[in-house]
Amino acid sequence: MNKLAWLLASLALAIAPHLQHLPPWVGPLCLALGLWRLAIERGNARMPKKWLLLPLAAAAVAGLFSHYHTLLGRDAGVALLVVMIALKLMEMKSLRDTMVVIFLSYFLVITGFLYSQSIPTAFYLLLVVLLTTATMIGYSDVNNGLNARPRLRLVGVLLAQAVPLMLVLFVLFPRVGPLWGLPKDAHAGTTGLSDSMSPGAISQLIGSEAIAFRVDFEGPSPRNNQRYWRGPVLWDYDGRTWSTRTPLHGVAAQVAPRGQALNYTVTLEPHNQRWLFALELPTILPPGSGVSGDFQILAHTPVQQRLRYSIASYTQYRFGVELDENERKRALRLPAGANPRALELAGHWRDTLKSPQAIVDQALGMFRDEAFFYTHNPPLLGQQAVDDFLFDTRRGFCEHYASSFVFLMRAAGIPARVVTGYQGGEMNPLGDYLIVRQSDAHAWAEVWLEGQGWVRIDPTAAVSPDRIESGIAAALPGVELPFAMAQLDPAWLKRARLSWDLLNNNWNQWVLGYGQDRQSRFLSRFNAALASWQGMAVAMVTAIAALLLGIALWMLWHAPRRGNDPVQAAYLKFCARLARRGIARSPHEGPADFALRAARLRPELAPRIERITQLYTRLRYGRDRGEARELRQAVRRFRP
Repeated sequence: MNKLAWLLASLALAIAPHLQHLPPWVGPLCLALGLWRLAIERGNARMPKKWLLLPLAAAAVAGLFSHYHTLLGRDAGVALLVVMIALKLMEMKSLRDTMVVIFLSYFLVITGFLYSQSIPTAFYLLLVVLLTTATMIGYSDVNNGLNARPRLRLVGVLLAQAVPLMLVLFVLFPRVGPLWGLPKDAHAGTTGLSDSMSPGAISQLIGSEAIAFRVDFEGPSPRNNQRYWRGPVLWDYDGRTWSTRTPLHGVAAQVAPRGQALNYTVTLEPHNQRWLFALELPTILPPGSGVSGDFQILAHTPVQQRLRYSIASYTQYRFGVELDENERKRALRLPAGANPRALELAGHWRDTLKSPQAIVDQALGMFRDEAFFYTHNPPLLGQQAVDDFLFDTRRGFCEHYASSFVFLMRAAGIPARVVTGYQGGEMNPLGDYLIVRQSDAHAWAEVWLEGQGWVRIDPTAAVSPDRIESGIAAALPGVELPFAMAQLDPAWLKRARLSWDLLNNNWNQWVLGYGQDRQSRFLSRFNAALASWQGMAVAMVTAIAALLLGIALWMLWHAPRRGNDPVQAAYLKFCARLARRGIARSPHEGPADFALRAARLRPELAPRIERITQLYTRLRYGRDRGEARELRQAVRRFRP
């Protein structure tokens, strides 16, 4: 495998993870340019002239601009880097040009972390770094004395030597703030809850096993039916979609907690929105956040990186004392002419039932006792979505039940709103923490009852109690479950999945999440002075100095002594014997030149002089030490 093949292979592996994000024509272009360069190396093609290369580069840049409408940002920047590296192959004429390509490939490897920071990604990119470094060593080996195995062995030694320094810098380098941030488009396509809800919006998330957040409880975790993780609150309905067109301002409703508080820590995955999730209802807000009038916890900026916060909640509470008149009107507003059959039913309840609580019970009894079904694949609904669901299809997911229930309550004169978030979660007994996935997304309702405030009502619980008690997998028929959620795995496979999640959680906490707070807490265990950035800087410099000193001492200890080097000693003995015969080696004279001169002066000794010199140069400048004994024996028998 020649040097160019190593270079092309390392570049192909570096580009491969990006192909799914690049325009479709970039991959074939890179392949064509790589094959063209290979043909040039074999003498089957010529280097392109500038009159061809410059228009090709301009056309590629124009194509990228046409696709992304910019050359900045994550996607466009990575695509531009890939194309420029491929085009650089067509003008490599010197070792310097080749090294430029190699160093650019290192930058390309780093861009892989803009799309994923998972453990498999890290290991894959480490392998690409190994191959790229081996390629650089190969081009630096001008004598071509290293084949694949010793080249890779040398790469391993170099990277192993860098590990201690890397660990010192990782642990002790002060995290005084973010060193760099991701481009804005790096957060595009993030899955999760939206700030609106229409039929099918939440059911689309059931197939996603992506982690929404993980929770560490300080004590026992609450039961599954108490795990309501509050998110966006939706007030406005246009006949099909619930949303909050105007955020609710003002002071948050008062909360009167009851019972014991639950203390826990949430590790929230980035979702590019402002809302934070907490058990209903939290009483302590995370730093850098506020609370809206309807008790949404909102971060000051969108969550674009993994966020860890501690919080306290009460699962028993009274929420709200008085309802503002503007809030009451908003919580009763319905679009004109929407769902006349539902309006008629709710009007009948309002006229015949004695209290709002009785109306709530009537609606829940309808869902519970009549032929309603909880399904992931509900039929499509028409323009009168609530009427179609309540009187025709009667098949739906949580958003169908929450939406129709809130509509009925408003039509009956009871203020109500939709709350979205997550419900339930899976305990990981290996790490003793809760995993909440996107498939746990849920919607429920809140109604205002005089003397009780805002009361959570979950109509899904009336239709499918198993959804609330045991989770989504227990509520749906097996044929409707996505493959990832189907509970057909044996126990060992489930344990392997939880073990993998535990490994990912530790990776997130201690590698990706090793920020300023965690660094301070970790180092303060050893010495309180290390918690400051000055202490970290002093410790880092001291550790690096001690590490370099230790490496220097080790190298000096294992360095060959001049007097103890058997190869050098044998050759000096050989030179001394020739010197006694009048053929002294000059200080500037290399072994090969000295051998040529000695052979001319003593032709009868030429074969033995050449043999001894060959053995010495191979041993002195090569890697095979197996001929040292042969050299000593040849010098011992040499008698000029």
